[in-house]
Amino acid sequence: MKIIFFATPDFAIPSLRILHESKHEIIAVVTAPDKPRGRGRSLSVTPIKQFALDNNIPILTPEKLKDENFEKELKKLNADLFVIVAFRILPFNIFTIPPKGSFNLHGSLLPKYRGAAPIQWSIINGEAETGLTTFFLEEKVDTGNIILKEKVVINDSDNFGTLHDKMSLVGADLVKKTVELIENETVQLTKQDNSLATPAPKITKEICEINWQKSAFEIHNLIRGLSPFPGAFFKFNDKTYKVFSSKISNKTNLSPFQIEQTKNEIYIGTETNALKILELQPEGRKRMKTEDFLRGYSLV
Repeated sequence: MKIIFFATPDFAIPSLRILHESKHEIIAVVTAPDKPRGRGRSLSVTPIKQFALDNNIPILTPEKLKDENFEKELKKLNADLFVIVAFRILPFNIFTIPPKGSFNLHGSLLPKYRGAAPIQWSIINGEAETGLTTFFLEEKVDTGNIILKEKVVINDSDNFGTLHDKMSLVGADLVKKTVELIENETVQLTKQDNSLATPAPKITKEICEINWQKSAFEIHNLIRGLSPFPGAFFKFNDKTYKVFSSKISNKTNLSPFQIEQTKNEIYIGTETNALKILELQPEGRKRMKTEDFLRGYSLV
């Protein structure tokens, strides 16, 4: 089949690669326009665009998805199927172009965790498992009929970064299986139960700030769910400290946000047990292990 692949971040690279290496033809990728980044404000391409450049795949980078010229370009390509992985919300007139439809790979077991940050919220909420879902696009976001699902275990050692990478590989296999079902016309659709839907909204700065009045379990999971990016943080003496790794300790003698420090360790009190801080980043400095931080800094 002739496929147009819509994506932007590195999460989608394994899915694009597995389709590019298959019998199917990726006739174009659609990704975000180049953006100025860094101090020099030089233009930076998306991971998907870089893959397309490296593999001589035609590229479309529309500023606006409702642009009539963009719609015309897509129709000229005469694709059989659109595959969407971590991209913007497509207008109805776009995702209804291909005769075999448009499907999306979503990082949760829908209808659970509909929204922009399903992987992060699964960890923040202390889930033991999550998964991936492929579904045909409909007008309401993340509500379409389900094609396939695949469960993924969330290990205690997982954070957003490790789970993201693990799920991107599982997702690639799911994308390939979904394309094969569509090609063979053997898809068996499952309607989503909207009453079971839960939200996974975009991660904001307010969400990232640690509330030490919460339990150690909740704070530990917040740290995991936001590591390595964008990072959970707290403010102390007018400075911001990001925390990337923690451990729930047996200490119960510290009140919320009370700090105890030894030569090599930092403990911060919560509503329950104290959290042992394993890795942090002081404002304006690099990320470091606690023992390295304590060689030159102090919180008490």
